[in-house]
Amino acid sequence: MRHEICCDLLHSASCNHELLLLEKNSNMFEESDSSATKSPLHLAAYNGHHQALEVLLQSLVDLDIKDEKGRTALDLAAFKGHAECVEALISQGASVTVKDNVTKRTPLHASVINGHTPCLRLLLEVADNPDVTDAKGQTPLMLAVAYGHIDAVSLLLEKEASVDAADLLGCTALHRGIMTGHEECVQMLLEKEVSILCKDARGRTPLHFAAARGHATWLSELLQIALSEEDCSLKDNQGYTPLHWACYNGHENCIEVLLEQKFFRKFYGNSFSPLHCAVINDHENCASMLIGAIDASIVNCKDDKGRTPFHAAAFADHVECLQLLLSHSAQVNAVDHAGKTALMMAAQNGHVGAVDFLVNIAKADLTLRDKDLNTSLHLASSKGHEKCALLILDKIQEQSLINAKNNSLQTPLHIAARNGLKMVVEELLAKGACVLAVDENGHTPALACAPNKDVADCLALILATMMPFSPSSSMTAFNFACYKKDNLGRTHLCDGSAMGSINAYNKPLSNNIGTEDGYNENDSDSETF
Repeated sequence: MRHEICCDLLHSASCNHELLLLEKNSNMFEESDSSATKSPLHLAAYNGHHQALEVLLQSLVDLDIKDEKGRTALDLAAFKGHAECVEALISQGASVTVKDNVTKRTPLHASVINGHTPCLRLLLEVADNPDVTDAKGQTPLMLAVAYGHIDAVSLLLEKEASVDAADLLGCTALHRGIMTGHEECVQMLLEKEVSILCKDARGRTPLHFAAARGHATWLSELLQIALSEEDCSLKDNQGYTPLHWACYNGHENCIEVLLEQKFFRKFYGNSFSPLHCAVINDHENCASMLIGAIDASIVNCKDDKGRTPFHAAAFADHVECLQLLLSHSAQVNAVDHAGKTALMMAAQNGHVGAVDFLVNIAKADLTLRDKDLNTSLHLASSKGHEKCALLILDKIQEQSLINAKNNSLQTPLHIAARNGLKMVVEELLAKGACVLAVDENGHTPALACAPNKDVADCLALILATMMPFSPSSSMTAFNFACYKKDNLGRTHLCDGSAMGSINAYNKPLSNNIGTEDGYNENDSDSETF
């Protein structure tokens, strides 16, 4: 009889494309080799061949032999849901607490991942601790909730599994249930009076998760409980509240729930406000809800870098949000701590739609400069955004703006030429840009050009303007540039720094241009969202 069962086992393994080697000498079963790949015991357990397994169990000494990933036969049987195999292994003394080598999970974890409640029940009968953790600090209850296995959750709660246990990231089963949206699992946890103000490693409560995921019903229920607590802290480690998260992700239903509470009808927490969060992601309706529920004055609130929601909308090129903010008297020319306006941010990021709106509709002030004395034209040109530069340039007539110099004494012509913006160079020259202006290195716009086709075209245009002589004249463009006097009566030769560097423009644009992107910095705003 035993021989027949072993033959069946061999045939089954072959059908499953597994190679099963059974040697006549039974001593091989007594060896515990932790590096074993797939032993007959593992194959029988994995495939649910409980009769073959029972035969093997009579010959084996070590039932906890591991495969190449550190999994035992009990682990595999529990993972596949083979309750008879699990029962047979447990009855012979297989350990329910052995962890694999990779995830450090036990058979308890393995059974809940696929919702194998009969296996879980057998394991819990002999397990001392239902809250055993894996490499990430996750308990079986956390996994059961995350995968939405209601029966497994119910069974674990019957066995008094901890509802408030947290993993290495501080996440509880409730965090996971809300994040994955398994309603019945969440409800079972709430009935156990789970802590709703528990915070993960980033300070986020289940309320933050509900707001971020758009679960308005849960948010409402959790909010009622939270606001009754004496110590109701709803700011995460970055100072963001559930309202910030709901606005950032555009969940209007959650915003409505939150704004019903007087507690949220004023901004607190991170100064990068819920309105900033809404407009930077183009959630116009959310922004409108905030303005209507709180006050129109919030359109000019500033974060800790001095940036308004108008800056945020321009930075992200959301024209509809710009229109909304402008209709509620947003300050078009507000500057942040770097001296940048909304137009400067849009121009620097190449947002044609926002630049067009700000220049032609909002009538943004083109004369304003940032802390490095860059105008919006400087910034657009410095990043190679030709369309934005042309939109701005179309509205400029004043020579003082055409030839405005930044801290490095660079004019827009220097920068446009350096970046090969042929059309911008043409327009600047047509508007009377000074071709002999020198920057802090004594370089003219012509010398700012780099050697490629587009920039060569720019250089030709500039040299043609600089040379009022016939082609047959012996006076070259270089000679002319050297002897041309500036407004103080000095020639280019008077500036010693020009000699020796006349053949190359090695120094890049002012390091100050483009280093204060604002929203691109690795600060709390960009880090959290």
